[in-house]
Amino acid sequence: MESKIIALKTRDNFEIIGDYYAVLTKNAPAAVLIHMMPATKESWKVFAKKLNETGFHCLAIDLRGHGESQGGPDGFRGFNDEDHQASVYDVESAVDYFIRKGIPLEKISIIGASIGANLALQFQSRHSEIKSSVLLSPGFDYHGIEIEKAAKKLNSDQAIFFAAGGENDAYSTETANKLYNLAQSSDKQIKIFRDVGHGTTIFKEEPSFMDELASWLKSIYF
Repeated sequence: MESKIIALKTRDNFEIIGDYYAVLTKNAPAAVLIHMMPATKESWKVFAKKLNETGFHCLAIDLRGHGESQGGPDGFRGFNDEDHQASVYDVESAVDYFIRKGIPLEKISIIGASIGANLALQFQSRHSEIKSSVLLSPGFDYHGIEIEKAAKKLNSDQAIFFAAGGENDAYSTETANKLYNLAQSSDKQIKIFRDVGHGTTIFKEEPSFMDELASWLKSIYF
């Protein structure tokens, strides 16, 4: 199914633009997709359609200062750390969109790449109802969005999947390995590739990984 453009408003009054990929079943599980920097919501297009085919509603957003959202397409270049940290409100607005559609937190997964991965884990750690997150190329600290403590806060019933690119992305690989060991989740997965790129670039170089992630998410929600 083709996506449609939606506009969201954050609690601090930013307009956030997203691509919404719906499925026919209204109360199906949902996924919020958070891009890396610099990137836009379009970086999730192929994976969003894959999840759509698996039965998930998907909402890929442009973070503030990126793409079509307020301050975009390149306002993020002038951001300070506090501006980046406020992007968690963008994630919140996407989650609230699904809640208004009658989809509870228990059926919403948060998926992010790079700084988006940090935002995903931060959000999951603050909302125990969120069952799952996927972190592509997380970092201990991206612009003040620190996630080591967040990993420790996860409950045993909150699933998480870490992925990183190996030697080509040493910082994210070190982060993913350490966070994997810290998380107390009963369903935690990790995949370290050999010499692939960062964030959603992994999908371009290892397209079968999209199927692996879709199957993992399906096993949680269906």
